[in-house]
Amino acid sequence: MWEILKTKGIDPAPHRATTTWAAFLRSQADAILAMDFIETITLTGQRQYILAAIHHSGRRVRILGTTAHPTHTWVTQAVRNLIMDLEDAGRAARLRFLVRDRDAKYPALIGEILSAAGIATVLTGVRMPRMNAITERWVKALRTELLDRALIWNQTHLRHALREYERHYNQHRTHRSLAAAAPLRARPQSLEHDRIERLTVRRRDRLGGVLHAYRHAA
Repeated sequence: MWEILKTKGIDPAPHRATTTWAAFLRSQADAILAMDFIETITLTGQRQYILAAIHHSGRRVRILGTTAHPTHTWVTQAVRNLIMDLEDAGRAARLRFLVRDRDAKYPALIGEILSAAGIATVLTGVRMPRMNAITERWVKALRTELLDRALIWNQTHLRHALREYERHYNQHRTHRSLAAAAPLRARPQSLEHDRIERLTVRRRDRLGGVLHAYRHAA
């Protein structure tokens, strides 16, 4: 029987019923939140740990905080704050999964906190960053668009820069996966051909020109 199925190009039933990781992420995108730590060093030589979360479907980023000492207490409070933020925004009920790696900075308690909110924790494989690819892509954007282009003096300066970048990313930066819209801004309407000749675009600089936001002049 196996030979007949193989000849016809039909996989055995267990393989046909298995859901791949990519298919799971696509089918559950609206219910998935992903989380990761990002490390950076300030001009004072202090290492800072940034904790951020991103929604797979809407691509909205929430920077949960930055600290030089990511203790279990600090991480637990950051996750509690995230849950309260999601509840206030009416998003908590729609989320079912949180994807993260196996970093020891995450305490076991956050699994209970998320479970109480109806969110199951999904751990990625060891040394398999592609299992959290959307977060890794955002980390790359954060580094190339901000951290690698700005001189961050200290923790206070870093938090200010991260607030500005979060606002820029969610409200102004276009995304290919969102058809050129931003997570918190709808896609602009297409302009009529007769208006293109007199189109005026204004640029607003953020963080001393590190970031740029563009809009049509009124």
